Amino acid sequence: MFDIHEKCIAGRSDVDDDALEELQIRLSELQREVKAAGIPVMIVFEGWSASGKGTMISRLLRSLDPRGFKVYSMTEPTETEKRYPEMHRYWVKIPSAGNIAIFDRSWYGSLEFKEGKSHKAKNYRKILDIIDFESQLAAEGYLIIKFFLHISESEQKKRFDKLKSVKSTEWRVGKSDIKQNENYNKVYHTLCDIFDKTDIVCAPWHIVDAKEKDCAAACVYSTVIECMECALEHKSRGLEINPILPDISSPSQPLTSPKLSEIDLSVNLGEVSYKKRLKECQARLFELQNELYRKRIPLIIAYEGWDAAGKGGNIKRITQALDPRGYEVIPIASPTPEEKSRHFLWRFWRALPKDGHTAIFDRTWYGRVLVERIEGFATDAEWKRAYDEINRFEDSLVNSGAIVVKFWLHIDKDEQLARFNDRQNTPSKQWKITDEDWRNRAKWDEYEKAVDEAIALTNTANAPWIIIESNDKKYARIRALEEIIALVEKRLAEKL
Repeated sequence: MFDIHEKCIAGRSDVDDDALEELQIRLSELQREVKAAGIPVMIVFEGWSASGKGTMISRLLRSLDPRGFKVYSMTEPTETEKRYPEMHRYWVKIPSAGNIAIFDRSWYGSLEFKEGKSHKAKNYRKILDIIDFESQLAAEGYLIIKFFLHISESEQKKRFDKLKSVKSTEWRVGKSDIKQNENYNKVYHTLCDIFDKTDIVCAPWHIVDAKEKDCAAACVYSTVIECMECALEHKSRGLEINPILPDISSPSQPLTSPKLSEIDLSVNLGEVSYKKRLKECQARLFELQNELYRKRIPLIIAYEGWDAAGKGGNIKRITQALDPRGYEVIPIASPTPEEKSRHFLWRFWRALPKDGHTAIFDRTWYGRVLVERIEGFATDAEWKRAYDEINRFEDSLVNSGAIVVKFWLHIDKDEQLARFNDRQNTPSKQWKITDEDWRNRAKWDEYEKAVDEAIALTNTANAPWIIIESNDKKYARIRALEEIIALVEKRLAEKL
């Protein structure tokens, strides 16, 4: 079991102004080296109330170029932030390559310190998300440095009394602070349990004795310096981090799934039946959209499929049924330089819908294990670990209350060729066909193998794949609408 007292770093006893200045100069040099190496850094400050987090952050910033860092003070989430998955507000703040993000409080602030099974269960789920968050970023090359500033119960009370004795600072001691001191031992043991579960190899905790401010500052400087030097050494040697995750963080296991070659594409739908069912499905989907909004359930619809499989037409029939104020279609193209400089899931976390809203992704996070894999835009290590990262991402979405619908629109090679030729020979459709489409077609067998593997490894109970037979566009559109309706109705029935 993690013990805060035993892990506490006392710091140097010979700290003076010259020693601190020397550490600050080295830290300034390392910031430039980290920038040049493209290493993103996240520094977290947690600690007891009145332990000096604000002061410590201010001292750390003296050594850094302000153009290369950003500080986030993570207070209680806003009403808008509460409408997204809990980890959303942290994912959107991860720094780009070579930059530093400093967190005054962090994702650990969401954990509860109340007694009871229900609160322990909530913490368990949150800890899973935290471990996933940190380990995924570390595997992508992020340096995560976590500090906890430690003071004793008596020292905390002494500082509270001092703050309350001065009119200009008495406001800084609130009821929750007083309560923390009164329940110091209980909070201490809860913290030890949290640190025991989240003290992972790729993001360990550094417990700093914060009683003597200069000694604590020297300890923080030295730790940041050591971690940055180690990260630079890893980068120069081309070493990739493969974090060993504890059993607590296992995502849902994949279900059995068919291969694309086993799908019967002969199904079709007549014109009369199509028009009637389309009208019925769209009317029902409109009703369900209102129910989703009323019950604050987000809907995420992810479209993948062969080029010319009909994703655009399929999406159009869905959006025709929806109130435009409650949905967004997100077309996914090649990542921008800003997106490339962060973890590949960052741009998808940013695009998630608020609760009660719908997001429709035209292409998705599966690009990592499909086009980026085949075209060599991702290393073997990157796309191989992405299956697990994707499962964890989707698990997190579902556990936060979202409905995740994943479609693969499947056509055969002959049907694709016919549609390509139609686009090529029809002036009004020529914008739909590109040289890249033809190049991708030449790699059909490679892509089919990659799709089969992706579906097999990410077809989970939380986010199952639905393969839509799409040689007949009308059948594919109705099938997609009916699948969405069925999944939404199922979730709404569970909420009753």
